[in-house]
Amino acid sequence: MKRGALRRKARDISVVLVVLVCATVVIWTWDTTPTSAFLPPESHFLKLETEKVVKRIPTALNTETKDSYSSATPFVNKEETKEDSTNNKDTEEDEENQVEEVTVSETNHGMTSTIQEKGLEQVEHEVLVSEPKKTPTREENKLKQVNHEVAASEDERTKTTHIKETHSDAESTQQFIAKKDDVSTSTARIPSQACNYAKGKWVVDNHRPLYSGSHCKQWLASMWACRLMQRTDFAFERLRWQPKDCSMEEFEGSKFLRRMQNKTLAFVGDSLGRQQFQSMMCMITGGKERPDVLDVGPEFGFITPEGGARPNGWAYRFPETNTTVLYHWSSTLCDIEPLNISDPLTEHAMHLDRPPAFLRQYLHKIDVLVMNTGHHWNRGKLNGNRWVMHLNGVPNTNKKLAALGNAKNFTIHSTVSWVSSQLPRHPGLKAFYRSLSPRHFVGGEWNTGGSCNNTTPMSIGKEVLQEESSDYSAGHAVKGTGVKLLDITALSHIRDEGHISRFSLTASKGVQDCLHWCLPGVPDTWNEILFAMI
Repeated sequence: MKRGALRRKARDISVVLVVLVCATVVIWTWDTTPTSAFLPPESHFLKLETEKVVKRIPTALNTETKDSYSSATPFVNKEETKEDSTNNKDTEEDEENQVEEVTVSETNHGMTSTIQEKGLEQVEHEVLVSEPKKTPTREENKLKQVNHEVAASEDERTKTTHIKETHSDAESTQQFIAKKDDVSTSTARIPSQACNYAKGKWVVDNHRPLYSGSHCKQWLASMWACRLMQRTDFAFERLRWQPKDCSMEEFEGSKFLRRMQNKTLAFVGDSLGRQQFQSMMCMITGGKERPDVLDVGPEFGFITPEGGARPNGWAYRFPETNTTVLYHWSSTLCDIEPLNISDPLTEHAMHLDRPPAFLRQYLHKIDVLVMNTGHHWNRGKLNGNRWVMHLNGVPNTNKKLAALGNAKNFTIHSTVSWVSSQLPRHPGLKAFYRSLSPRHFVGGEWNTGGSCNNTTPMSIGKEVLQEESSDYSAGHAVKGTGVKLLDITALSHIRDEGHISRFSLTASKGVQDCLHWCLPGVPDTWNEILFAMI
C-alpha cells in the first residue's frame, strides 16, 4: 500500500513539472513572437509578388499597328539617312535594347520579378566599392543627350504619328496610325498651352486664299508663285487649318502691324524660312503693291557682296507702325566663317557650338524671332559648300558628331540654348523654333526621279490628334528653355498636293520640287499660327 501511494505521488509530481515546463515555454515564446509561433514556417507560404509600375522610356510612346501606312516624310535625304544610320548603329542598338528590356516585363501579364534581398545586397555592395566615374564635360553631356534623341527619332519600329480618319458616318470613324519614314518618327512633348494649334484638320474655306499669287510680285519670288506656272488646279489654296477644340484668330494685315508696332519680326533659317518670310509679306499687304514700304536691309548688314548674286537677307519696314519684317539666310543655324578670306575656294568652318553671327550681332534689335533648319544637313551640301565641322574652335574629332544626324541635333540644341540664355537680357523678345517642314518625294529623291504628282489632298477626312510634335529633335531642343515650339510638321505632312511639284520654272527636265511649297499655300498657315501665338 505504501509503495503504491508513493508511485501515485511521483506521477502527480511529474505531471505538474511537465505542465510547469510547458507553461514556461509557451509564456516565453508568446513574449517573443505572439502570433508567428503558431503559424507554419515561411517556406510553406504561397509567395505573391506585388505588381510594379513599369515606366516606358520616352522613345517608345506608341506602337505600330497592322493598319500603319507609310507617310513618305523623309526629313533628310535618304542618302543622309543611310549614312547616319550606319554611324549611329551602336546608339540605335542600345536604344532598342532599352525598349526590349522595358516592354518584355509588360508582355508577361504586366508583372515584373522582384529583386531578392541577396541580389539587392550585392548591387549595393557593387555600388559602394565601385570606383568614382569621371565627371563628363558640358559638351559630352549635350552630345549624350543628342545621341539619345537621334536614336529615338530614327527608331521606326516604335514611333508613330497619330492621325484620325473621319467619315460622315460616325460608326465608320476609324483611328489609324501613320508610320513615318527616314528620320523624325518619334515625338516630343509640346508644352501645355491654352490651345494646341498643331492639333486639328484642314477645312475648305471659300474666302481663301489670303492674297493673290499672281499679284504679290513685289514680295513673292516667281519660282514659288504657282499661279505664274502651268499648274491649273488651285483647290489647295482654299484649305484653311482649323485647330481642334479652339478657334484661331483670323489674320489681318492691319491687326498684325498694330500688334507689332515699333517691333521687328525676324525669320532666320533656310529656304523654307525664306518662303515663310515671303508669305508673311504677302499676307500683311494682301498681295498688293506697297511703294511706301522701306527697304532697310543695310541696317542689318544685308548688302549684296561684290560679285554676289544677292544679299544674305532682306528687311522691310512698314512706316505707319514702324514694323520691320526681315529674313536672314542661315541654312544650318550655326556660325559659318571662311578659313582663308583671301581664297575664293577656301573651306569654311562650320561651328556647331556657335549661333549664327547675325544673331549675336542683331538679337538686341529683334522682338519676335523664328528659327529653323533641317534640309541642308546632308553630305552633298556640306561637300559642295566646303563646310568643315568645327567644335570649340577646332576641326571636329568626335566620331559621333561626325554623323550628320548627331551634328544637326547638337547644333539645334546649342543655338536654342544660347537664345534662351539671352532672353533675360531682352525681356521683350519672343523666340520660336519652327519644326521641320516635311518633304513628299515618292519613288526616289529630287535627283533620282522622285515625284509628288498628287493633286487631291491626303488631308481630306483626316484630323491630326497627337499631343506631341512629329519633329522629335525640335520638341526636345526647346524643352526646358524659354524658346517656344512652332509645330507645323504634322499638319504640313498631310498636304502633299501643295508642293511646286513638276511645275517648277527653274528645275531641270524630269526634276520635281517636292520640298518647297506653292504660295499662297501651306506656309501661310504657319504664319497664322505664329500670329496667334504672339
